[in-house]
Amino acid sequence: MILAFTGAGISKDSGINTFMEMPEVRDRLYRTFATAHPQAYQETIRDLVNAVKKAKPNDAHRALAEYKIPIITMNIDGLHERAGSTQVLEVHGVLPSEDEIEYAHELFHKPVLYGDPAPNYAKAIQKVSKLKSGDILLVVGASRYTQIAVQIREIAYMNGASIIEIQDDATSKVRDFLSRNA
Repeated sequence: MILAFTGAGISKDSGINTFMEMPEVRDRLYRTFATAHPQAYQETIRDLVNAVKKAKPNDAHRALAEYKIPIITMNIDGLHERAGSTQVLEVHGVLPSEDEIEYAHELFHKPVLYGDPAPNYAKAIQKVSKLKSGDILLVVGASRYTQIAVQIREIAYMNGASIIEIQDDATSKVRDFLSRNA
């Protein structure tokens, strides 16, 4: 079995920068900011929604969908689903719809903000805990900056699964890997 764990790096070739590259956005994705500055938070979310609307899934997203690889993602961009993946666990939630932006500061899990509970972390840990020797955790564009990213790798390793990291050039390397191993 192959289980994919994806982060912001998979969507770089789709034109979406990582939050590490956009500290001005990252600094606004805290519950305390959203509550204290709802208008500024709504503007930030509106900008993110517009950027994601312009983005298209790249070949890494499409390859995971074509090979029907289950995915745990830290991304909130929805590109896996738009590529056709049906087994996607979004640990940081999703972006609000355009109709929800005006009250986005009141929403939880749209997206999960720093300071919010992340209930899908437990589901991600359950999925990874099922990996065993002979299975593969395919890590695509996922840094080690968050606790969940570290935990997922550690659990896979402790269970004997192979961990394959594709951090650069995911657009070409994911399909190549899957064509040889899926």
